[in-house]
Amino acid sequence: MGLGYVEGVTHDYVRNGATTLFAALDIASGNVLTECKPRHRHQEFLGFLKRIDEAVPATLDVHLIVDNYATHKHAKVRAWLAARSRFHLHFTPTYSSWLNQVERWFGLITQQAIRRGSFKSVKQPIAKINHFVQHYNRNSKPFAWTATADSIFQKLARLCSRISGLAKEPYRKLVWCRSS
Repeated sequence: MGLGYVEGVTHDYVRNGATTLFAALDIASGNVLTECKPRHRHQEFLGFLKRIDEAVPATLDVHLIVDNYATHKHAKVRAWLAARSRFHLHFTPTYSSWLNQVERWFGLITQQAIRRGSFKSVKQPIAKINHFVQHYNRNSKPFAWTATADSIFQKLARLCSRISGLAKEPYRKLVWCRSS
């Protein structure tokens, strides 16, 4: 084990399969709707969309913030969404998944239920996930952003200044930075 490696995978690690966790966060209540699927293709995503459609009252619009994964843009997904005007997809920019609050929830479930787990079958982590979700939803509350927009822009300006010297203008005008 090298310097800085607190934990790792042993030489005899055996992967006993994997699951894909789909999650929809109700930002008003903090409740999470989840479903584990064997793969992350458009078919599975459509199945999850149908579950959301059943779970959310028909009188409400559904705004989904998703990444730019091809599954979310598949022709069959677009056709399904086009037939349901209450569904609205919003795509996060590349490398901006932190903008999506459900990513914070993924961090919680990773820290509190999955990380360092040893599972002999795919059914075990799925059961652990379902157990976590059940208990989480009993006491859920909305996530609250603690950073202000100004503090985020100030950090961005400092970062850009350090890596490229571009941050000569006021931080509000910064749109893009890259190292030279």
